[in-house]
Amino acid sequence: MGGSAADTPATPEYLRASDEERDRAVSALRQEFVEGRLSHETFMFRMQSALGARHRGQLTGLFTDLPPRRARLLDRVRAAFRRRDLEPQPPPPPGPPPMVFPPGSGTSFTIGRTQDCDLRIADLSVSRCHARLDRGQDGWLLSDLGSHNGTRVNGWLVREPVPVRPGDVLQFGSATFVIQGPDERAAPGIDGKL
Repeated sequence: MGGSAADTPATPEYLRASDEERDRAVSALRQEFVEGRLSHETFMFRMQSALGARHRGQLTGLFTDLPPRRARLLDRVRAAFRRRDLEPQPPPPPGPPPMVFPPGSGTSFTIGRTQDCDLRIADLSVSRCHARLDRGQDGWLLSDLGSHNGTRVNGWLVREPVPVRPGDVLQFGSATFVIQGPDERAAPGIDGKL
């Protein structure tokens, strides 16, 4: 008195397991073994069970007692980059405007906000007479003249004369510039010979 097909529940776990589903279970068991989540004996027993499984419920039962997986660090980092790549990114902020060394044979140039300065910067965070640029034998030296908001070279606060070269980032108060070579154009918005 065998059971009829009507006696077998038709829920997904009682549906017949396909060869593809068995192959996926075998691959997943291999991965669990490689990662050290299954002992050799348990792995061998579960492999035999997977290959002999008649329905899907037997295949899912092979994994129910395993502890939940924690995402590995590399997987979490990759996921974060994928998320960031999918999100629209704002355009990068424009770089600081260029500043060129004063031409000619002058040896000392003042930098500040007033018309009396040789190199004028129209920014309220710049002091009236903010800094001085001196031409020396080895190049240019930048000095702060006791400005209220400070002078910085590559992020470092200027407390004594420091040498400056093309590529250095200069900050007078909140006005930021990058020094260009003598053959490059000056930034708009800076009066004088900059």
